[in-house]
Formats: sequence, structure tokens, C-alpha cells
Amino acid sequence: MQSSNQQPEGVSMAFHFQQILGSCLSYNKARFHLTCISSFFSAFPFSTLNGFSDSSKMEPSFDQINNQSDVDERRVLSELSDLFQFSYSNTTIPNPYKESYPVKQIESRAVDEFLLPEEKLRGIFLQKLRGKTAIERALSNVSVELSVDIIAKVVNTGNLGGEAMVLFFNWAIKQPGIPRDIHSYYIITKALGRRKFFKFMIEILHDMVKEGVKPDLETLSIVMDSFIRARRVHKALEMFENLEELGLKRDTESLNVLLQCLCRRAHVGAANSLFNAVGGKIKFNCVTYNIMISGWSKLGRVSEMERILKALIADGFTPDCSTFSYLIEGLGRAGRIDDAIEIFYHMKEKGCIPDTRVYNAMISNFISIGNFDECMKYYKGLFDSNSDPDLDTYTKLISAFLKAQKVADALEIFEEMLDQGILPTTGSLTSFIEPLCSYGPPHAAMMVYKKARRFGCKISLSAYKLLLMRLSRFGKCGMLLNLWEDMQESGHTSDMEVYECVINGLCNIGHLENAVLVMEEALHKGFCPSRVIYRKLNNKLLVSNEVEKAYKLFLKIKDARRNENARRYWRANGWHF
Repeated sequence: MQSSNQQPEGVSMAFHFQQILGSCLSYNKARFHLTCISSFFSAFPFSTLNGFSDSSKMEPSFDQINNQSDVDERRVLSELSDLFQFSYSNTTIPNPYKESYPVKQIESRAVDEFLLPEEKLRGIFLQKLRGKTAIERALSNVSVELSVDIIAKVVNTGNLGGEAMVLFFNWAIKQPGIPRDIHSYYIITKALGRRKFFKFMIEILHDMVKEGVKPDLETLSIVMDSFIRARRVHKALEMFENLEELGLKRDTESLNVLLQCLCRRAHVGAANSLFNAVGGKIKFNCVTYNIMISGWSKLGRVSEMERILKALIADGFTPDCSTFSYLIEGLGRAGRIDDAIEIFYHMKEKGCIPDTRVYNAMISNFISIGNFDECMKYYKGLFDSNSDPDLDTYTKLISAFLKAQKVADALEIFEEMLDQGILPTTGSLTSFIEPLCSYGPPHAAMMVYKKARRFGCKISLSAYKLLLMRLSRFGKCGMLLNLWEDMQESGHTSDMEVYECVINGLCNIGHLENAVLVMEEALHKGFCPSRVIYRKLNNKLLVSNEVEKAYKLFLKIKDARRNENARRYWRANGWHF
């Protein structure tokens, strides 16, 4: 007969496991602070702006500590059961707190809801799963509505390896709603080539052929440009020799693609050697000669341009506007502006009416020597010749005026561009705002921003940051807060750099309480400010005799820095899943 003190075997093992787990938890509590506790403090009763609370109310009793430790153990056991897919029965370990935490299991399932869809999918590869089947099963279990855009974000950002990118793409194209066409293969081919995973890029090309998706000239351009950008010209030439393996022909169109990639990356010598080697074997067209002239024009090699031009005429082709635009551009790079002007008027005499590209070449030549009067002369000549300026025309003029700090002229051209119905791209608009934020007050930059926004142009996050920095430096906090609100309405999320601009501006005008509130909001969202901004705000508080606020803010910053270091480690190991 067993003694009354002896316990059943299952309960003894469970108690022993609880003891081990309790010691681990106490060790972790001493070393780390849970981020989920320290992040809920801004704009609440525990805000820095409130006075110190009674310390007796903040210290838990001994019974509360024991109860909390027991609860924490059981909540961790619940999470371990979800992670390792085992269950523990309530008879073995009684759980009187089961009804007290009904939401915890739901929260453990949605622990990665703060991540973007592409981050969730990339995070699968951080878990170091073994085997293709396990990885594909984990990808299928991610709650994401897969689309072509999400596939592009997964492979174009992050630090996935070539094998992981191919594995993910092969899984993605099997999913419903994802087309298995040439456009989907553009994404993975370009992503692999950009990161120099050439072995996997070639495998994808062969997989395309096996799947019945025939590569086209765009695919060839992506592959050739990837090799040439990595300075592996011989690989591009070898691929051109073996195009039949991919179902393509070594004809004029494929030759033009290779020559265009070589000339775009300044490998004009290699392009010229290929041009001479295939002469007589592959038939040339006018585009072939124009590509070679454009390559030499970028280097200002007038003699080589003249040689190609003579060959073009000897082959029975007539120079067109593209040919003359490249010739004029090359003469300008060689410093022979007078010869470029002569060719411009000579083509008029021959009955070849200059188009927008020719006028853009003349404008570029005069921009290079700083003659803005002649630039405006040819700009107005565009309208006289019944040609319309394009985005390239306005971008060249506005950038040149801004570089020369002729802000009034740049704003006038910018207004004309918008009136013509030509909207700048996001990158062009950022390039206009950047120099305006490097000199003088932010008035002109804000004018460009407001006009672009009124016409429906998309403003980049970089442009918003430039404007916020400039407004913060000049203490324009009213405009800064309005701009910050516009930025959030346009769909951009605030990062730590944005918060630092706002805090810096508020500190410059002495609005310390608002600066503390913004700092707390940043901390609440998981951001940790730089030491420069925190030191500036802390010194301002101390000078204003706000020692209590400064001390409470110091405690929160201390927790935020510790949590940030922990999050970095977690993300590096995929623990956020």
C-alpha cells in the first residue's frame, strides 16, 4: 500500500517540469524585460507628463508574485504546446486560470500580425526549416492573400538567398490566382540577376522552357543586362551564341538587345567588337547603327560616330531624328557646340524636321556650358516647330535651374509643365525638392510640394523627410505638423527619422510638452530615438526645471533601448514567428 505522501507518476513528472521551467523563467526575467509590457505607456495614466505615482501601489505583494509566476508558467506551457504541437491535459497539471485568459490563445496565433505580408513570407526562411516539403507547408500556412505584387516584394527586398528565392517562386506560381506566364518570370529573373545569382537565373530560364513559357526579347534584355552590370560581358556573349537552347534566334532583334545593354553600361568597345564580328552574318537595320552611334556619343568619340554614320549611309539607310540627336549629343560632349548647331540647321535644310529628342539634345548641350539664354531659345523653338516638350525636356531645364540656384526660373518652368498636363514622376519630384532643401528657407520647396499635390502627383517618403527636416531646422512647426498629417493621409507610415524631425522642431520653438508626447508615441510604436535627439530633449527639460519628466522619460528610453536590442536579436533568428 502506497504512503499518503507519494504522488502519482504523471503529477510528479509534471511538477518536476514546472520546477525546471520556473527556474528558466526567473532567469529570463532577470536578464530581459518583456517588450509587450513596456510599450503601452504613451498618452495613458502612466504618461511622463503625469507626476510620480505612489511607490507602495507599484510594488506587488509576495502572494501576487507567486501567483503571477504560476500564471506565467502556464501561459508559457500553452505557447510551447502550440509551438511544438503537443498537448498537456488539465488532469496532469490543474489550470485554475484557464478561464482567466481566454484571449491568450488567439493572441499567440496572431503574434505576427504586425508584419507586412512579404515579411511574413520571408520570415519562414529564417526558421531554418529542413526540407522542401516543410518549407512549402509553412508557406501555405501563412495567412496572406498572395498576389504578383507581394511576390515581387518578397524577392526584391530582404536578404533571401538564390535557392530560397527559387523555392519560394516555384511554390508561389502553383498557388491559385498567380498566372504562370512570362510576366511572372520577369520578376524572379530580374531579382536573381540583380543579386548576381546567375546559376539560379539560368535554371529559371530552363524551367521556363520546360513549362512551355517561351522567353522573349524582354527576358533576354533582363538576363543580358544582369551579366553586363556585373561586368561579366563574356557570359552575355556566350549566352548570345547559345540562344537556340532557349528557343530564341540569333537575329537582328536579339543582336540589338545585346548591343543596347552593352552601350547602356558603357561597354562600347565590346559592343563595337561584336558589331564588327557579326557584320555580314547578321543583317543590320537602322536601329543597329543608331545604337552604336548612341554608345560612342556618350563617350564623345566623334570619329567613331562619323565612321558608323558612313556605314549607315553606305548600307542604304537614311539618318533619322534619333541619329541626329545622338550626333548632336556626342558633339556637345566633345565640346564642339558650333558643329552641333551646324548639324541642327543642316538637318532642317535636308527636310528632316527636328523632333523633341533633337531639341532636348541641343538644350542639354547649352546646359553643359551654362548658357541658359540659348536653352530657353531652343525650348521656345519647340513650340514654334509644332513639337511638344516632354518630361525629359522639363526635367533637364528644372534641374539645371535649381543647380544654378535660379529658383524663380525653375518654379516658372515647373508651373508650365503642370499646365501642359505633364506630371513629374515620384523620383523627378524628389530630385526637385532635394536641392531646394539644401539652401535657403523652405518656402520654394513647399511651393513645389503644394502644386504637385494639388495636381495629384505622388510624393515619396524621401521627399516628405527632406521637407520635414527643413521645416524643423527653421522652426516652422505649424507647417511641419500639417505636412506630417498630409504624409500620413497619403499612406506613408512614420518611422523614427520622421519622429525625430518633429521632436527636433518642437524643441527648437520650446514646445517641450508636445515634444515629450511625440517621443512617447514613437516609443509606444516600438521606435527608439537617436542619442542626439534624446539628449537635446533631455537637456531642454532639465534647463526648464522639468526634472521629474526628464527622469521618467529616461526610464522609458532605457527600456526602449533594451527592447530594441532584443528585437534585433529576435528578428535575426526568426523568433517573431
